[in-house]
Amino acid sequence: MKTLLKILGVIILLAIVYAIIAMLAFSKDYHFERSVMINAPKEKVWQHVGSLKGYNVWDPFSKADKNIVITYSGAGDKVGDSYHWKGNDKVGEGEQSITESVPNEKLITKLHFIKPFESDAKTAFVLTPEGNGTKVTWAIDYELTTMMKIMKPMMDMNMKKMFDQGLGDLKKIAEN
Repeated sequence: MKTLLKILGVIILLAIVYAIIAMLAFSKDYHFERSVMINAPKEKVWQHVGSLKGYNVWDPFSKADKNIVITYSGAGDKVGDSYHWKGNDKVGEGEQSITESVPNEKLITKLHFIKPFESDAKTAFVLTPEGNGTKVTWAIDYELTTMMKIMKPMMDMNMKKMFDQGLGDLKKIAEN
């Protein structure tokens, strides 16, 4: 029994040390990005990236709730256009609005999360011609709370999974 308590004590101590290091070492500024090469011209890729309605066809985050409710404001492809979503606990509730758009090159949006916690983030989709195809880079910038700093490695794993899934779906759609 003493050995078990010692092991448990060491595990708890290591968790506390990790939490302290994470709070001090990890920056509050979070940046994550992934890219994919798509065998299609940027004009064709832009049809699926350059509007909020096009984005929601392949967006992996909203797919976690088949009953998600999305309400658009505007056509979804101009600065100021936005959409509001409300879904289950996995999807939460929030709004995304276009803050900058350069057709066939980049789309910048502001994300405002309402539930499960209130926060803001900035996303970017950048299209770069490469050979006969288009490189699409999807990025998010976010300010981490203290608790989120501790969870950063798990966030990185989840973001990688979701971004790769979304970019994979975008690739399939754009190459058809």
